[in-house]
Amino acid sequence: MRGRRALTALLVVSLFVSGTVAVAGASVAGQSGDAVEQQAGATIRGSPDLAVSVAQPTINVGETNSVSLQVTNDGDLDLGPSDARAVATTARNVRVEADAGGTPLTVETGTVAIGAVTENRPGEAPIAVGVPSDVEPGTYDIDVELRYSHTYQQSGNVVYDRQETVDREVTVEVSDDARFEITNVTTDARIGDQGTLEAEVENIGADAASDATVTLESASAGLAFGESPRDSARIGQLEPGETATVTYDVGFAAGAPVRDYALDGTVTFDTSEGYQRADESPSASVRPGAEQRFSIDDVDSDLYVGEKGDLRGTVTNDGPATARNVVVQYAEQSANVVPVERSVAVGTLGPGESADFRLPIEVGGEAEAVARTADVAVQYRTADLERRAYQDLELLFDVAPERDRFDVAVADRTLETGGERTLSVEVTNNLDETVSDVEARLFADDPIATGDTDTGYAQSIEPGETVTMTFDLSATAAATPGSTYPISFDFRYDDADGDSQLSDTVRTPIDVTESEGGGLPVGPIVVALVVVAAGGAVVWYRRR
Repeated sequence: MRGRRALTALLVVSLFVSGTVAVAGASVAGQSGDAVEQQAGATIRGSPDLAVSVAQPTINVGETNSVSLQVTNDGDLDLGPSDARAVATTARNVRVEADAGGTPLTVETGTVAIGAVTENRPGEAPIAVGVPSDVEPGTYDIDVELRYSHTYQQSGNVVYDRQETVDREVTVEVSDDARFEITNVTTDARIGDQGTLEAEVENIGADAASDATVTLESASAGLAFGESPRDSARIGQLEPGETATVTYDVGFAAGAPVRDYALDGTVTFDTSEGYQRADESPSASVRPGAEQRFSIDDVDSDLYVGEKGDLRGTVTNDGPATARNVVVQYAEQSANVVPVERSVAVGTLGPGESADFRLPIEVGGEAEAVARTADVAVQYRTADLERRAYQDLELLFDVAPERDRFDVAVADRTLETGGERTLSVEVTNNLDETVSDVEARLFADDPIATGDTDTGYAQSIEPGETVTMTFDLSATAAATPGSTYPISFDFRYDDADGDSQLSDTVRTPIDVTESEGGGLPVGPIVVALVVVAAGGAVVWYRRR
């Protein structure tokens, strides 16, 4: 009885001294259940030994640096077989907390949990370290606190766990290399246009930089460096405190908003010792000018199928800058509606100023008489005489049905059966241009016939002007009184450009009336006389 009490007391004391007691029934720190079962009868004792290091300790002034803390484990196995080493040396649930107290640096990261750290699997804890711009180059210590749990001892199926907290220290170095700042970024480019971007690059570090190259990159689709989102410019040597200007060709997409566009900068350079470095901290922004815009109003046309005509309108410079040598260009492509002159100049337009324009257009005979749209571009030059174009314009205009180019009016449309007469024909120019060398030809079909004068001529006819031409016309005896017969006219002429043109046929009616000579109609009388004369000739011949 006393022996049992003594054993119980010894067990209680052992538990109090050793820590937590648990029944081993699961995997421990990466050791399989089979390994635990294999060592069920052995005692295993040991502990982790964690260390912290920094692979890249160099940090930069004036920015928040990312520093990666490497946590390694060189554990101790005090008792037990080597294949059970991981049971006692694994640090579980490792939590890392860094503090730069006592230094001008600031750790901006809280506690970082990195899980288990074994002897063959280190852990990594990224922290953010802020370095003010006035910090002197040199080395600074950062305190690192590690908290974790581990199995101190395992005896059979009984496991003893402990919670540990250890303090470590790492050293970082504030670089004395060259550092850079990008300022005074400006551009003469506008939305929807290309231009030049200029920026000043200053070496704000403590060391000179040589063979320096400045790369700017845009993360916005609205800003591009040519066809690329980035471009580089070389500045060579840059001493501490020295500033250099870099230039780039840039363009802003049409329709993009007017705002500040962010730019990420990277400066690659060689240190005074000949080492290659890259400063990725510079950043900047640039704001483009408002888009140069134009508008077109008061669109009108006198276009007819099969004719040349004009498309008219008023172009206005909506600003914000003066546009020099403004040209309105017809940009539409059509087989039936073709510009005679594709562009017309209207001069220099200040913001808010307008000018009228006229585009000569030729409409083919196969075109449809419908409302049409056409793309129009405005080309101009900037104050630096650089060529630009604004293309976001569209015109709406009408094409009227085909019309007679000439109107024909006959004051007296009557013609006696078997008679002939001279017609006075009034010819009116329906075109919107002066025509010259106008030749009109008269055509008629039986029983109506043209006489000796079947053509008329006019040296020129102004738009809307009417001239009188005369033609000879006759009707045979076969023409039926009271009937109407057509006659037609063709016109060959030279247009305002000197090109020879042939009009479509113009028809007009002729009314046939009874002969007003009395007695028999002229036609039958002529026939009778011919018959009588022929009979008399036969009688005379026989008497001979």
